Amino acid sequence: MDTAPPQERPSESEALAAVRTLIRWAGDDPHREGLLGTPERVIRSYQEFYEGYSQDPISYLSKTFEEVEGYDEMVILRDIPVESHCEHHMVPFVGIAHIGYLPDQRVVGISKLARVLDVFAKRLQIQEKLTRQVADVIQEVLVPKGVGVVIEATHQCMTSRGVRKTGVTMVTSCLLGAFREAPSTRKEFLAMIGRG
Repeated sequence: MDTAPPQERPSESEALAAVRTLIRWAGDDPHREGLLGTPERVIRSYQEFYEGYSQDPISYLSKTFEEVEGYDEMVILRDIPVESHCEHHMVPFVGIAHIGYLPDQRVVGISKLARVLDVFAKRLQIQEKLTRQVADVIQEVLVPKGVGVVIEATHQCMTSRGVRKTGVTMVTSCLLGAFREAPSTRKEFLAMIGRG
């Protein structure tokens, strides 16, 4: 996880001024009727896009259930919609994620896996780091026998600018514990998410 020291957050008026500056830099007039409310809308959007900076992923995994009647098979949440923003260009990448783990005596509510994904996705990201962060925090907090995270996404920094190649999906994975070390477990996980 990121250990960079927190920076002092600019004020709302500084953020509004920055958006007005970008509008002017793009070649338009921020005082034009259609753009008058744009700075406020942009900063409200950014508050949503990047709310992960104010959330703690560990808190979502702290409440677990040990009454599992001996259940010791994989728990998989697949096809979770994911949207994040590329830290290099600040444009979206959108796709789906698959998260699985092999419990060791305790499980977590399945919605919590999606919430953990969202905490990290709602930060400036690269897909590789996002994949690893989700797997690492699940491993750290739940201490399961193994964790698998696969993310498939389309990046607007590639489709809307630069090379402009559409229809391209980037796939990243992070396999820990039994998902990495036991070929049969890895194969079962990949088959269950439709990648095997």
